[in-house]
Amino acid sequence: MRFKKVFALLLTGIMSVSAPAFVYASSTEEQLADVQAQKEAAQADLAQEQANMASLESKKQELESYLAELNAQYTELTNSVSELGIQAAEKEDELKTLQAQLEEAKATSDKQYEDMKKRIVYMYENGSASMLELLLSSQDLAQFLNRAENIAQISQYDRDMLDKYKKLQADIKAQEEQAEEEAQSINDLLAEKSAKQQEVLVLTANTNDNIQSYIYQISASQDEISALNAQISSADSSIYSLMQAAEAERAAEEAAAAAAVQAESASEENYDSAEDNSQSESSEEDYSEADNGYSDYSESDSDYTESDDSYSDYEDSSDDSYTASSDSTDNSESISESGSSSSSQGTYLGNFTLTAYCNCAQCCGTAGNLTASGTVPTAGRTVAMAGVPFGTQLLINGTVYTVEDLGTPYGHVDIYCGSHSEALAFGLQSADVYRLN
Repeated sequence: MRFKKVFALLLTGIMSVSAPAFVYASSTEEQLADVQAQKEAAQADLAQEQANMASLESKKQELESYLAELNAQYTELTNSVSELGIQAAEKEDELKTLQAQLEEAKATSDKQYEDMKKRIVYMYENGSASMLELLLSSQDLAQFLNRAENIAQISQYDRDMLDKYKKLQADIKAQEEQAEEEAQSINDLLAEKSAKQQEVLVLTANTNDNIQSYIYQISASQDEISALNAQISSADSSIYSLMQAAEAERAAEEAAAAAAVQAESASEENYDSAEDNSQSESSEEDYSEADNGYSDYSESDSDYTESDDSYSDYEDSSDDSYTASSDSTDNSESISESGSSSSSQGTYLGNFTLTAYCNCAQCCGTAGNLTASGTVPTAGRTVAMAGVPFGTQLLINGTVYTVEDLGTPYGHVDIYCGSHSEALAFGLQSADVYRLN
């Protein structure tokens, strides 16, 4: 009966120890689910933020192209305004020259007109008799004809010169009017170009302000992306730790269950042996009671001692079986559950998928980025994989790499290459992966 009580107490202790393990396991699974949900939410936010940053980059590039067009247009307008200014100055000089010529022609015409008036007045005052006397006083016919011809030439000269100066005045006046029209046209075009130049200048300033605004937004988006990457990295590390803890809990639970089964089997065998010993001792007690009353105490004490020995055997058997079961379970869990085993090359993680990437915009969205851990990616060293902490060293095909970036789940290693052509040539591969630290 005492052995049954001890066995009941032992089973109660095992149940009380294993019960919190189940509660803790459930709590670990809940934490793992919460961290997974947080990671998925962060990844969704990251995708949205990356799309937003791509849209901002596209708009910024459009504005930069528009700004280049405005600068070219402003340069062209500046050259045009300068050229029009030169033309306006030349036209103004031309107008001044034409006005001087017009004044000179007017002065010559006025002088010719005054001379003509003097001759006409002279002829009028002297009358036609003087002309006739001049002709009649000729000594011969030749002189008469010459004098008549001279008189006619003088009259014709006066008439021709008058017509000439009138025509010159008309030509100069027409040129002056044309020059004034051209000058007005040049001034109008100059005013138009200057207004357009000022308008382009305002547009250029506004476009520069918009570009700066997009630059600030892109910078803020990059900071947000870095924070989300850090959050995802932290979530991956937490997931990895929780998975390891869950595997350890499952291993402990299976070891405890195996120990309980083995202990129950051993206790049944010890119980049967104790029952046999108890029956044998009972017959000896009956015999001893007939001889001496003191023997009752002695046999009773012997019975107690044997019962303690039986309990001690049970304890040894339980501890040995529990230790063996725990060792066996831990070894099997470390190989089958986590898929890894220790060797001279490190801890074997499994046969993983291998791909490659570079630091170009096609692979990473934008070019020239740092890794998620904040380091400069380096060919032959940097790899990306979630589920392990940054700084984890992996042995792959004889080369030691360091996990410094994210982007692929656990079991998929993305190897950094120096160029996009090398990443394309790498293709899709698989290899055994060992963890060195």
